[in-house]
Amino acid sequence: MRIGTLSLDRAPVLQRPGGGGTVEPRFRPPATAEWTSGSRGPCPPCASAARPRTVGTAGRTRAAPGEGRDPIKAWQFIGTHQPLTLNEVAEPVAGEGEVVVDIRAAGLCHSDVGILTIENFLPPFVRPPLTIGHEIAGVIAAVGQGVSEWRVGDRVGVCQVGDDVTGITRDGGYAPKVRVGVEVLLGIPDSVSFEQAAAGNDAGMTAQHAMVVDGEIAAGQRVGVIGLGGVGQIGARIAVLNGCTVYAAEIKRSVWPLAADLGVTRVVDDISELAGVDLDLVVDFAGFGTTTAAAIETVRHGGRVVQVGLGRLNATISIQSLVMKEITLKGCLGGTMADTAAVYDLMASGALEPLITTTGFDDIRDGLERLERGEVVGRLVATYPAA
Repeated sequence: MRIGTLSLDRAPVLQRPGGGGTVEPRFRPPATAEWTSGSRGPCPPCASAARPRTVGTAGRTRAAPGEGRDPIKAWQFIGTHQPLTLNEVAEPVAGEGEVVVDIRAAGLCHSDVGILTIENFLPPFVRPPLTIGHEIAGVIAAVGQGVSEWRVGDRVGVCQVGDDVTGITRDGGYAPKVRVGVEVLLGIPDSVSFEQAAAGNDAGMTAQHAMVVDGEIAAGQRVGVIGLGGVGQIGARIAVLNGCTVYAAEIKRSVWPLAADLGVTRVVDDISELAGVDLDLVVDFAGFGTTTAAAIETVRHGGRVVQVGLGRLNATISIQSLVMKEITLKGCLGGTMADTAAVYDLMASGALEPLITTTGFDDIRDGLERLERGEVVGRLVATYPAA
């Protein structure tokens, strides 16, 4: 199926946009993380702790290791409740086992909104300024010593796996170039656009893991999806492609037409309206507390609820319902490289083409503000000109 692409720099017009792997370590949550989450709140793959690393690049007069002398512009986090700031930083240089990627597309995620607005969202050892942006796709511009499996010109996505996460614990993708280790690179199929690949690195990976791994979906099951935002729309489509009958709860009625394009059987305002359907699985991509509680009340006896969204940090649920209905409640914190590869394969086949809203590099700060206000349709991705 083909959903399309929207652009923010002109009146929105629906356009037609251009395997497996080794299981990598899952993201590790910060000590202060709660188990709730959300399609309009920060996504969980990015709220992860990692090994200690000092970050901070703006304002230096001398290049540090891994940095060149020529400055580039980068959108940086300088402090909680402070606006995203466009700074000059040193151009990255590939070290041993690393490459430099010319970025062609970078997804804007609710986790980036969380970094800017929520105290202690980042691990405590990360010190601003930090170039954020963790959904990255582009072309390799330079390879470091010891790199033999990748070449200049290769199209790659930067996967959000491991402990040192680009855009979270090290400088990320809201800049024209980024320096990353080869262990997080995944080749982009020729038929997959940079915009799609960027969205697939986080939104796609998380949706795939929530449905297939944590949700354990199987053909013939009845699956409920709460929230058809950037991640939820992909999750719903993946469930359909796996032979499930999918129902969706989405409070924004303007999004309802998208549900039919995804193959969703029925869409409602609140998941509790589906109480009589006997849902085998409910995946909450919103995580506003009340949505989590309603998912537990709605899923069938012996069913499963997977929590993805982080719209609220706390929720009140019925322990009685959880126990008496023998429900499995599981949190989903990102995914693996194999999940991203599976999403790329679905995109390459044409079966998965999520709705993407595009913007430009200069409009990233405005885009995050639009995202925070709930004004974005689909997954928001900034596109960069070729270097």
